[in-house]
Amino acid sequence: MDVNIAVLIDGDNIPSAYIKEMMEEIAKYGNPTIKRIYGDWTNPRLGKWKNVLLENAITPIQQYGYTSGKNATDSAMIIDAMDILYSGKVNGFCIVSSDSDFTRLATRLREAGMQVIGMGEKKTPNPFIVACDRFIYIEILKAQTEEILGTSPNKDTSKSNIDKVTPKDIRLISSTIEDVADDDGWAFLGDVGSLLQKRHPNFDSRNYGFQKLTPLIGSISNFEVERREDSRGRKKLIYVKVKEQKSAKPQRK
Repeated sequence: MDVNIAVLIDGDNIPSAYIKEMMEEIAKYGNPTIKRIYGDWTNPRLGKWKNVLLENAITPIQQYGYTSGKNATDSAMIIDAMDILYSGKVNGFCIVSSDSDFTRLATRLREAGMQVIGMGEKKTPNPFIVACDRFIYIEILKAQTEEILGTSPNKDTSKSNIDKVTPKDIRLISSTIEDVADDDGWAFLGDVGSLLQKRHPNFDSRNYGFQKLTPLIGSISNFEVERREDSRGRKKLIYVKVKEQKSAKPQRK
């Protein structure tokens, strides 16, 4: 079944420079049948957005700031999201914002059985991140494009990528593998990835400079990676295991 997604963009706090990468990423999860961006289009600050809306078939929604200090854009997005929810025309939502005010909206949409993808900058508060099924940092999308095109300022990223993995990350991956492993300690990588995503919606191998989970785990000495053929021998299945820690030998007196 095709997944129809409503894309709602908070134009007040998302830079237009990321639009191409955002739309390409959203297409991985479904068909963006509704695409709207909210803001006060009389404000010159949103001028850069106007140049890319037609290219990406995004409908601008005018929202005046009625009261100083109040964000009318948030209210308009929330009202539209609920209208779209009850229309029954979509299976999921992509909320593009770095604003924690959308935390309750994401929670409510998930309660209604909707898949909710969040996108925003790394400054996004954690409550909004964990309210989504998946949260993607838009900075890594731009960095990914630069790496593919060979325009990244840091061409030799192998060491820096590994340096990004903290002991906390290793503990998270280890506990996740152990929770879905068989009696021999091996876990199917697909199950590991799914559980990681449920526990931490913003967990993404690209945050560490790796396009996929397999090379990320393979770069960490704490884990073993094994490729097995499926029962029909048509494809390779990836399994991972936490390496056993060698205990120190007792010293002789």
